[in-house]
Amino acid sequence: MFFAIFGGVWIGIWSFFAIPGSIISLAAVALGTIGVFAFAFRRYRRYRSALEARGDSPSRRRADRLFNIVNAGQWVVIVVGANVLANIRMAEWIIPFAMLVIGLHFLPLARIFANPPHYLTGGALILLSIAYPLLLPDGPGDPAGCLGAGLILWASALSAATANPRAQR
Repeated sequence: MFFAIFGGVWIGIWSFFAIPGSIISLAAVALGTIGVFAFAFRRYRRYRSALEARGDSPSRRRADRLFNIVNAGQWVVIVVGANVLANIRMAEWIIPFAMLVIGLHFLPLARIFANPPHYLTGGALILLSIAYPLLLPDGPGDPAGCLGAGLILWASALSAATANPRAQR
């Protein structure tokens, strides 16, 4: 469900800059976000009892603590890096930098939660953050990078919501 929302934010940023003033494109992004979220939420509701049955074990508390540390670290690195980039007059690199850090943060989370698909999500975001500034016409300022990040997160959300949990055991 988080991927649906954050994917929608990335696609919303793309829409805001690529199609300025377009209420229709922002509405389409909002509807897409709601659709992906609803699809993921439906899956969550179906398996909520299994998630709750896991209980509050020491390993679960450890995983949650590590998740919080990785997430907080990610935001600290993004904020500090964005400030440095802005102060050295390289603000156009903030988006690819943030995308890179977000992709990197998926790597420890894949291990913490024993969730191999996070490696794919992280790897795709890392690759995109490096490639799009070099390949797209407006370099690091090209809003299409944001579209790519959003689509990666939406694809990850949909993939997780359609995975067979019994096949993963």
